[in-house]
Amino acid sequence: MEKTNIKTLLIANRGEIACRIARTARAMGITPIGVHSQADANARHVREIGRSILIGAGPASESYLKIDAVLDAAKKVGADAIHPGYGFLSENPEFANAVEAAGMIFVGPTGETLDRFGDKASAKEAAIAADVPVVSGVAGAKSDPDEIAREVKSMGLPVLLKAVGGGGGRGQRLVENQATLMEDIEGALREAKSTFGSEGLLLERFLPKARHVEIQIAGDGTGDVVHLFERDCTLQRRHQKVIEEAPAWGLPRDLLDQIAADAVKLGKSLNYRGLGTVEFLVTGGEYFFLEVNPRLQVEHPVTEAITGLDLVALHLRIAAGQGLGLHQSDITCTGHAIEARLYAEDPANQFAPSTGQITHLHLPDDIRVDSGVDQGDSVSPFYDPMIAKLIVHADDRDSALAQLGAALDHTSVAGVETNRAFLAALVRDTDFAKMQVHTRWIDTRLDALISAPGDADALLWRALAAVLFVTRDRDEQHSNPWKNRATFTGWRLGLGGDPGEAGQRVMLEPAGGEQIEMRVGPIGPDSQFTVYDPDETALHLRAAQIAPDHWQVTHAGEVRIIETNTAGDKIEIIAPSGRHLFQAAPPLAFAAAGGAAERTLTSPLTGLIVKVLAREGDAINEGDTVAILESMKLEISIKATASGIATNISVSEGAMVDRGQVIAEIAAIESEEPNE
Repeated sequence: MEKTNIKTLLIANRGEIACRIARTARAMGITPIGVHSQADANARHVREIGRSILIGAGPASESYLKIDAVLDAAKKVGADAIHPGYGFLSENPEFANAVEAAGMIFVGPTGETLDRFGDKASAKEAAIAADVPVVSGVAGAKSDPDEIAREVKSMGLPVLLKAVGGGGGRGQRLVENQATLMEDIEGALREAKSTFGSEGLLLERFLPKARHVEIQIAGDGTGDVVHLFERDCTLQRRHQKVIEEAPAWGLPRDLLDQIAADAVKLGKSLNYRGLGTVEFLVTGGEYFFLEVNPRLQVEHPVTEAITGLDLVALHLRIAAGQGLGLHQSDITCTGHAIEARLYAEDPANQFAPSTGQITHLHLPDDIRVDSGVDQGDSVSPFYDPMIAKLIVHADDRDSALAQLGAALDHTSVAGVETNRAFLAALVRDTDFAKMQVHTRWIDTRLDALISAPGDADALLWRALAAVLFVTRDRDEQHSNPWKNRATFTGWRLGLGGDPGEAGQRVMLEPAGGEQIEMRVGPIGPDSQFTVYDPDETALHLRAAQIAPDHWQVTHAGEVRIIETNTAGDKIEIIAPSGRHLFQAAPPLAFAAAGGAAERTLTSPLTGLIVKVLAREGDAINEGDTVAILESMKLEISIKATASGIATNISVSEGAMVDRGQVIAEIAAIESEEPNE
């Protein structure tokens, strides 16, 4: 490969990875230039890179996936090279070939390699040719539903359906129940076509108790390939990675070395160029080739942490024809690193993506954080809803888990739902601590993880938030009688009447939690408060302000020094144990809709209706799926919240809907109508 200098780099991506690539490019003396859609005109990557070219409308198909638009942008700025990041066009052979045909450098493998690994069937053939063990299954890709059903029945359940063009955990569906076989097949074919442009499916034996281990490789394109050790990505939900770590704790080093050797062997057999990840399933003492992701991975920071290498810099060096610049013996593994993906999604609602403006954002400042959003930015329905990646590196795994747990405790987000509490429950789970997990372990423990006990002081923080809300400063028009001690003369605790009722009611909605009503009793001597929860549990505390935004809180014989951050009705309590964010309001502000609202089904997100399962007049049971929505690459089932008759179905397949748009109504049957 001919050596060249890269002076200007177009980054054909968005979000945190665009910011990440730009930082390394600048450090190498390369000028980064970004691209953006209309929806991303004010996005963080546009602000951080400093110069960005508009390439189309909000949907990725009209912007980030438009090869001509990206090439035109690169030509306009005189780019020497294009880095595709991950996702979008990063694995598109047509794009790679077009970049090089235009006289620019594609930072990644050759188009031929992308073509080979972009099709899972041909990738599997390449692994077999290199004598790398593969999972057994039906040869070749299938697209006829009846043929797939026959093959699945002959294989026996469970069977994994995999889109030949899939990647990154997308395009996989596990078939476990004969009763839903055709539904699963049709869903997998539909997803394969809409997401990857091909209906072809691979049918493979499912390994129920496997761990997911992947090897990071780097090749110079002339046969020199090295590995940068392994990552363990076993913690997954719906085949999407949730937490990644390096190295793969608890597996024998000789087994991991053998897996790495096979990954390198596969890379050498194809004269691999650039960065790539060879993924395997490991069960017992066996391992099986899964796929190759011929690009930079989302989880590359954990490899950077244990090796001390900048993978983006290595990527650019290889692309410039400067070789690897290191030998296998130069690469060492130090300590343990773990990454958690913080997403704008609602674990209590099938992990549906949560769109909207991020009205509050605090991310830890004592660990590595890769983020593509700031406070005030919006999570769009068009793209992946990642907020940030939190990465810790410690001497050992136990220390790394403890650090990550603390980092998650000190993370707070408002405006959108997040999986923060879910991640915190994961890193503190005893089975995960012992690595007694497999790729479907989260699915088997989902309810327990979502409802895992929170902070032992949760009631104290709620009570304090209620006190802070009712004692906050108000303007003269909305003067707060609780603020001035003098106003409490003759109205103090113990002076008659029901103390539980003689108080101000406050509705609190913790970030990622359910609304709860608290009652704050009248102030007592020396700033003493009694706060009642819905169960009439009384909590006594003293809250004294010792400095602006700093309080001394005394409760049950303990003194806590805490910091507060208030903005409007948002109250954040910053304690040594973590951050606690609340939305506070008088009760009427959170008044729930009546039973009629429960029978109106609305879209939880902006997206595309891919299937309508109910017809006008159908009898519907509570929990039945009425329609299927596709948003942010996920299919979300819109389920009936009550039993009755489907009426006013206002959507059709292929229709775009907005968040909150009415999908259908479930009319009560006569026997359910209340007597008048």
